[in-house]
Amino acid sequence: MSASHPVDVLHYDITPTDLATIENLLARVDAAYSHPEAPEFLLDAPQLAAGLPAGLTRFLRAFRLTETSAAVVVRGLPVDDAGVGPTPLHWSQQADPASTRREEFFFALVASVLGEPFGWSTLQDGRLVHNVIPIPGEECQQSGHGSTDLLEWHTEDGFHPNRCDYLGLMGVRNHGEVPTTYASIATLDLPEDYLEVLSEPRFLIRPDTEHLRNARRNGADSPSTVQQIGTAPQPTAVLFGGVDRPYLRIDPYFMSSVPGDDHAADALELVVKQLEANLEDVVVHAGEVLFIDNFRAVHGRRPFQAAYDGTDRWLKKLVLSRDLRSSRALRTSAGSRILY
Repeated sequence: MSASHPVDVLHYDITPTDLATIENLLARVDAAYSHPEAPEFLLDAPQLAAGLPAGLTRFLRAFRLTETSAAVVVRGLPVDDAGVGPTPLHWSQQADPASTRREEFFFALVASVLGEPFGWSTLQDGRLVHNVIPIPGEECQQSGHGSTDLLEWHTEDGFHPNRCDYLGLMGVRNHGEVPTTYASIATLDLPEDYLEVLSEPRFLIRPDTEHLRNARRNGADSPSTVQQIGTAPQPTAVLFGGVDRPYLRIDPYFMSSVPGDDHAADALELVVKQLEANLEDVVVHAGEVLFIDNFRAVHGRRPFQAAYDGTDRWLKKLVLSRDLRSSRALRTSAGSRILY
């Protein structure tokens, strides 16, 4: 299967007419709002998104409501490679945060058609829009900051009951065409008895090292949910939702069956093998936005050699919830978007 046409991924190509509409909208938004994480912008974003091309919003709504695919790509927004500035050496060190404001506003507007952005106190200081870049010294980390090691495929934040519904990645720069890896649950063909086992709470998923490291460093008076899950993960199912088209929750690198449950271990091994066999590449180019249904697909990243010269792969990331209220107990107020 061609890397440009992976299974269960649909594309929307921005037309010249669409682009004129988008640029006019972005100019108005940029004049009215300070940045894409401003509370007033986040409040108005769904209304503002009504100004996007009708074909684009309909495409995204169909993805959200009918689950016609496990991922979508929106492509065709021009990005000025010189204008966005050099790829930073750390997620917190973008030379001029305003240099990618246009791209971030577009990203946030199209994302608002799918859900509400939120963040984690244990990732990038609780920011909503993340920089996904290689960081010197973290080449072998299982995170968005690694490079030389394969980022193993996984459900985003699969350890947590309030993980995102959708993961969004927007390309700022990707000269080397470093692929995001992807596999849809639609590629699975599992025996009935294994489907049954995988639908039962017989598996443990632990937080990744970045979440845990930052949770400990934050030094809160009481342990965060990340630390609590890391210490005592609760048994969960791999498959859930509709019997005819189940959803998926899996992270093999940080996951195991419940100790002593050999049948569950065998079932997990089979689903991992099948997803691995069907893993495909999606290259997120500059100006493209990839949205992955976090309940219906897994993702990772191929290894690459970072140059650390300002030209490395640079993506922006958003995680989206269809129901912020479900995480209310983990946020300091109803208006907060940060989970603790």
